[in-house]
Amino acid sequence: MIDLHTHSTASDGSFQPAELIRAAADKGLRALALTDHDTVDGLAGAGAEAERRGLWFIPGIELEISRGKYLKNGEAQEVSGEFHLLGLGINWKNPVFSQAVADLGRYREARNREILQRMGDMGIEADYEELRSLGGGSIGRPHFAALLLRRGIVKNREQAFAQYLGGGRPLYVPKKGLDFTYALEIIHAAGGIAVLAHPMSLYIAWAHLPGFIKQLAGQGLDGMEAWHPTAKPRICKRLEALGRSLGLIITAGSDFHGAARPDRKLGLTAGGREIGDSYLEGLPARGPLPQTRPIGYDGPTLTKE
Repeated sequence: MIDLHTHSTASDGSFQPAELIRAAADKGLRALALTDHDTVDGLAGAGAEAERRGLWFIPGIELEISRGKYLKNGEAQEVSGEFHLLGLGINWKNPVFSQAVADLGRYREARNREILQRMGDMGIEADYEELRSLGGGSIGRPHFAALLLRRGIVKNREQAFAQYLGGGRPLYVPKKGLDFTYALEIIHAAGGIAVLAHPMSLYIAWAHLPGFIKQLAGQGLDGMEAWHPTAKPRICKRLEALGRSLGLIITAGSDFHGAARPDRKLGLTAGGREIGDSYLEGLPARGPLPQTRPIGYDGPTLTKE
């Protein structure tokens, strides 16, 4: 098995980067991409542990993209769902890429400050240092959910998002994303490939989705994550066929977050399907794919599919 979409404590996952690699190796995965939201802070630690454990590591990132537009009944319609782009096989030290990620960090802090201000206006005591204490990595909405839970304002994380932090709720502040073509530019500058993440999260009906993805491919999109646990297997098969018809690289991932989303398991995607290493095809080379079991793995000997 492999996994091309995971998160660590550098963004909103519950596993430290090295801990994530150990969990993957212990489960017998041969390759893993770490794709934290808008940050590369976990890549060095994960890469070092992957080398130690004999696991093929793919440095990555998941970028928020500004709302794109697609044609609906002849009229331009704005994407209403999440528009995320995975950068896989990146050299995260590339100066063009590094500058863009630094800019995203500033956007994120400005958003967090605005949420804090709204909390204060509602009479909820909060400060930035307390938010930092609620978890490692980049501060985001999960930290605010944890703070609401600590104050006894909500009973669980789900309630925090449903009543306060979700779209249209009192503490919701839209996340500033990158222009799609600029995101392509920085991923390509860093030697990576740009992959459309979980296409069904765009909330574009099937009647219009192929046209939108074709539009993205024409602008330079390299691949599409056809297999994601939020979609049904029959939909994933349909997405894979669409992507291949457009000449896109097809990827699959678990979108693993650890305890934050316990239903998502490393190496598994839609319908509990194992992610085979055939989905490594087309990814930038960052060293050979291990042909032996990872250190510490007690399962059956791994063989290439």
